[in-house]
Amino acid sequence: MRCLEEKGALEKGGKMKNSRGGEKKNGVMSFKKRRAERLIEDGNLFAMQGKIEDAMTCYSESIKHYPTAEAYTYLGWMFSFLGQVDDAIDLCKQAILIDSDYGNPYNDIGSYLMIKGKSEEAIDWLERAKAARRYEPRHFPFINLGRIYMEKGEYKKAVTEFQEALRLDPGNEEVEEILHELNKKAA
Repeated sequence: MRCLEEKGALEKGGKMKNSRGGEKKNGVMSFKKRRAERLIEDGNLFAMQGKIEDAMTCYSESIKHYPTAEAYTYLGWMFSFLGQVDDAIDLCKQAILIDSDYGNPYNDIGSYLMIKGKSEEAIDWLERAKAARRYEPRHFPFINLGRIYMEKGEYKKAVTEFQEALRLDPGNEEVEEILHELNKKAA
């Protein structure tokens, strides 16, 4: 597994290769923090390949080195793929304790509550995601709120949410299609 094999090479030299192939001394960024970031990157690669357990190992190792909101959120995301939604919510709450400005865990909690059939509870979390200072992809909580309002038959509210999602993510065909259908219902 790459995220574990890389550990020995990094610990030996105290230097890392930068993206241009040159060496980068451990100056401004602590070694543990940089190591944690690399483990998150590895975890993301594994997640994209569908290697959930490998991704979970990387995120867990990252947390051991330098706990970040990102690592907790991504680890929660992996737990959700395994159907362990309550654990995913708990991990997102840990992420918020570390960095309350990071919006992803708010949206993820909202999504997990939607999965559990608790859409009313999800609304507050999704509104917090919308207000977060640091959040990408910014349009996700608007889409999730739009879906909740659609389910509730509150079509005008749904249209408002989807319009904002489209403003933030122009050309999103799925949102355009939903808006087209909703505009018929809201009229």
